[in-house]
Amino acid sequence: MTSRTLQLGFLTFVPNDGGPEGAGQSLHDGIRLFELAEELGYHSGWVRVRHFEPFLASPMTFLAAVSQRTERIRLGTGVIPARYEDPIRLAEDASTVDLLSGGRVELGLSAGIGQLAPILDPVFGVSERPFSAEAQHRIERLRAALAGETIAHSGTGFMSVPADTNLTLSPRSPGLADRVWYGPGSVASARRTGEQGLDLHVSTLNTEETGDPFDVRQAEQIRAYREAFAHSPFGERRSGRVAVGRIVIPVLNEADAEAHNGFITAYNARMHPDGRPHDRTLPMRFSPLHTGTPEQIIESLRADAALPEIDSLIITLPAPGGAEAHQRILRVIAEDIAPHLGWTPHR
Repeated sequence: MTSRTLQLGFLTFVPNDGGPEGAGQSLHDGIRLFELAEELGYHSGWVRVRHFEPFLASPMTFLAAVSQRTERIRLGTGVIPARYEDPIRLAEDASTVDLLSGGRVELGLSAGIGQLAPILDPVFGVSERPFSAEAQHRIERLRAALAGETIAHSGTGFMSVPADTNLTLSPRSPGLADRVWYGPGSVASARRTGEQGLDLHVSTLNTEETGDPFDVRQAEQIRAYREAFAHSPFGERRSGRVAVGRIVIPVLNEADAEAHNGFITAYNARMHPDGRPHDRTLPMRFSPLHTGTPEQIIESLRADAALPEIDSLIITLPAPGGAEAHQRILRVIAEDIAPHLGWTPHR
């Protein structure tokens, strides 16, 4: 698989399935998923961030709760749409959770989903900058705050704010500035991520269509990132980290099939077998599913051209299926699949 020590993580939407117990139960189910993953030796757990959808919308609040129920597992956001975040407030929240967790936060960011801009822009009050430029502007402010740079000057001060003082982030968790990730979808954005000294978290979607297979193009993105990072000022003191998301669904019995066949059918129906969407106006390509028996999944992942380039394999859980089905996916992967890919549990 890889000459590096492979780390294993998972990503969840923390879905609210509309059941009788509602959203509160879904949050508790999400916390239990992190607890189980830690017991199984997963290195990291990540949460999707969605506004006005039946999924998690407040990642730092959720991860603060997870931090008090776990000890080792890394706590990641995969990813926060930076276009819709106040960078200083996010820096305050992320630093607070990092301090609560003992330095376990992995802060993943992205520009956001452009197709949602007509809905979200009026709600969150973005500026007149173009879509990606606004996100980049906010990410720069966030990183400056995390690094301890001056945010504002206190002027005459007031109450416990001292006069004539350069104000910096408070509370600040010093190590968090080196644990900021970006989720690109193209070679150009991956290269920019490396130049900026951010870690790389690529997902199950490429936002460019070049005619190449999904995994081949993503491997090119990773190589472009690593080259850019190595030649950046940041490359003098550390190596950039790469995490890759893959949808892995073991189907070993009728219960597994009942839980996941609906999702598998719907996912595949959106695209051609090579991952190109049926809507030819969309310049993107989706990752194939890795599903079947453990042996079939191992063979499928070993054939993935991007995986030899990575540090962390992130298991992207399907949104539907239910808490028990998601727990089973994590368990089967940890016990029957990941050890054959070079992974050893994190204890």
